[in-house]
Amino acid sequence: QVQLVESGGGLVQAGNSLRLSCTDSGRTLSRYAMGWFRQAPGKDRIFLAAISTNKISTHIDSLKGRFTISRDNAKNTVFLQMNSLKPEDTALYYCAAARSFSLLQTGQIESWGQGTQVTVSS
Repeated sequence: QVQLVESGGGLVQAGNSLRLSCTDSGRTLSRYAMGWFRQAPGKDRIFLAAISTNKISTHIDSLKGRFTISRDNAKNTVFLQMNSLKPEDTALYYCAAARSFSLLQTGQIESWGQGTQVTVSS
């Protein structure tokens, strides 16, 4: 059973960086395509990036190269490196596990993490 816990969020000034981590305590992360989403209060949860079991990755165009997803299957962990943060990046960030990129983007998620808050001040 995949059990996801995010960490690494916090309060930062605009222009700074954060690296989020998501660890599977069930130690089955290597079986899944992994993704990152974010949600601001009163807004939809949106897809940001995904990485396959063999480390093929995709990122939405609006990130403009600022965010990078990666994974370390041996450590049962997926990462989101966030650079040049902007106030509009403020949101609750979630990792998710699914069977494929397609299932991640359509909301067919096997497991969600609880979320980690990222707040960017100007």
